[in-house]
Amino acid sequence: MFYYVLKYVLLGPLLRLLFRPRIEGLEHVPDEGPAIVAGNHLSFSDHFLMPAILPRRITFLAKAEYFTGPGLKGRLTAFFFRSVGQIPVDRSGRTAAQSAIAEGLGVLGKDELLGIYPEGTRSHDGRLYKGRVGVAAMALKAGVKVVPCAMVGTFEIQPPGRVVPRLGRVTIRFGEPMDFSRYAGIADERAALRAVTDEIMYEILRMSGQEYVDRYATDVKAEQAAKAAQTARHRPRLLRR
Repeated sequence: MFYYVLKYVLLGPLLRLLFRPRIEGLEHVPDEGPAIVAGNHLSFSDHFLMPAILPRRITFLAKAEYFTGPGLKGRLTAFFFRSVGQIPVDRSGRTAAQSAIAEGLGVLGKDELLGIYPEGTRSHDGRLYKGRVGVAAMALKAGVKVVPCAMVGTFEIQPPGRVVPRLGRVTIRFGEPMDFSRYAGIADERAALRAVTDEIMYEILRMSGQEYVDRYATDVKAEQAAKAAQTARHRPRLLRR
């Protein structure tokens, strides 16, 4: 219930007014039945803007950290994500990944729309990173089509670290549903999962116009954090007067 109050009364109209989203290809999102909407992830605003313009309800697999943050901000964030029916996902290992796939299949099994960001995390620099194969595993196991989605302009209005978005116009672009039925029977083969995932990421890349990086965003972020920590350790200490 709260989902629809936010969508049609509280948040949706406000987002449309402030960001005037251009919506392209909305006809590609099926009116009924299960499907996966797979998009790039540039900003925290993505969580609000895409659901606000979709006629159907969409359930996202959201990182567990959104549900466990400290303080008032953490509690408010957790309340919001729980209220709109988003599913927390532990990203800490292979077992966690299997659990996330099971949760996603549960959503699809109820003939609903499932939203997923194959990169697994927000892009820290506006580029598109290599996709995780969970999206392919769910698409093949459930036998559903994947609708690629490109968010354009959300990085500029709210890059990582910015709490309050800037005012600006964004574009939300949906592509034609992608059918992977030719992979039926080999859903557990790594090569098939990688091929499907890369095909999805290529379509997102084509629609978004981003620069592509053939590495996982989490690995790049970890490397940068390690370098920053090393630099901080070796930075000369200022002499006290």
